[in-house]
Amino acid sequence: MTAPDDFTAAVIRVLEALEPGEVMAYGEVAAEAGYPGAARAVGNLLRSTPGLPWWRVVTSTGRLVPKHENEHAERLRAEGVKVEKGRVVG
Repeated sequence: MTAPDDFTAAVIRVLEALEPGEVMAYGEVAAEAGYPGAARAVGNLLRSTPGLPWWRVVTSTGRLVPKHENEHAERLRAEGVKVEKGRVVG
């Protein structure tokens, strides 16, 4: 197995620091990792890397992952996050 590149390692650190019930937007994850403007790259990483807490990441408007809204909402609600009409609220 190869070592993750700097971007991947930084994003993984941010995601692993999220506690149950904490939610961040893709852009917030990118900025916190030191890569502002790399929101899409965060999404691509989550899509291609199993085992990461992808459900704790939403769009900047709080929208859930398209085509995975039900599972996304279930996982977030299990952690105490309020979800209504496909978006994180509150």
